[in-house]
Amino acid sequence: MKKILNAPDLFVPEMLDGLLKAHPDLLAFAGNDPHCIVQADAPIEGKVALATGGGSGHLPVFLGYVGKGLLDGCAVGDVFASPSSDQMLEVVKRIHGGRGVLFIYGNYGGDVMNFDMAAELADLDGIEVRTVLVKDDVASAPPDEADRRRGVAGMVFAFKIAGAKAYVGGSLDEVEAATRKALDNIRTIGVALSPCTVPAAGRPTFTLADDEMEIGMGIHGEPGMKREKLQTADQIAERMTLAVLDDMPLHAGERVAVMVNGLGATPPEELYILYRKTHDMLAERGIKIHRAYVGEYATSMEMAGASLTLFRLDGEMAELLDLPAQSPFFVQYPGGVW
Repeated sequence: MKKILNAPDLFVPEMLDGLLKAHPDLLAFAGNDPHCIVQADAPIEGKVALATGGGSGHLPVFLGYVGKGLLDGCAVGDVFASPSSDQMLEVVKRIHGGRGVLFIYGNYGGDVMNFDMAAELADLDGIEVRTVLVKDDVASAPPDEADRRRGVAGMVFAFKIAGAKAYVGGSLDEVEAATRKALDNIRTIGVALSPCTVPAAGRPTFTLADDEMEIGMGIHGEPGMKREKLQTADQIAERMTLAVLDDMPLHAGERVAVMVNGLGATPPEELYILYRKTHDMLAERGIKIHRAYVGEYATSMEMAGASLTLFRLDGEMAELLDLPAQSPFFVQYPGGVW
């Protein structure tokens, strides 16, 4: 293992300490636990609060989307490990502004257990908590078993829509409904080219030969749909685009947002080559691209590879997507500043 760190057990707390020291105007710790990250001005009274959480190793997900027009707080676990229910509860208490809290997080067993427990504890304190699970990974289960699907990069769009709806004054019911509507129209698939190494383990999470790739691998190294010989960028983009379109058919005249996401060790040049092919495939079908997001939005340590997310938009979703947002890792200023 060759990494820039002091000690494996200090990897996460020192990363979090550095993050807050770099962005003290935007972020703060909740309570005395550095694993509990909130907006610096939390709570925002009279606004529905939004929280997420999950293991470290996926930056910017999850904590990278705590900010204006996005999330109010995030509980952070160790690398690829769920935060505790107590940490999640600490975040809830700090961000609650009197109108309830919405949990938005990926469909993983440990997270579900701990978040559900945190919601029950919050209820005892008189704080209403709702939950929306992200299940956008088409490779992890067939459509008739969509409730088993994993949450991957599509959750970034869910954060954006929920944050925008809360920012314009939506009620807890309205924010939840908008987030569910968004997720009904979001699909993702990824391709891995190399493994990653968890600092505490000191060895790769899986193996792939130099001439191999895995279609649909999860962000923790979970098995994908198929392991194959490495293909060209156009072939990879075509495989991903068709897999999403097979699961969520789109028709001429419809609008989408497109996200080509790097998994941690893929140069941006390669991501734009992938985007080029996806763009052309959608254009050939008469599908309009409303916004494009190309970069690292949800990673897996130093895994090489990429994911593709399509978000089908109607007028409401496009309007919410276009609203401004600001976090240390995501800035969108359409038509002005805050």
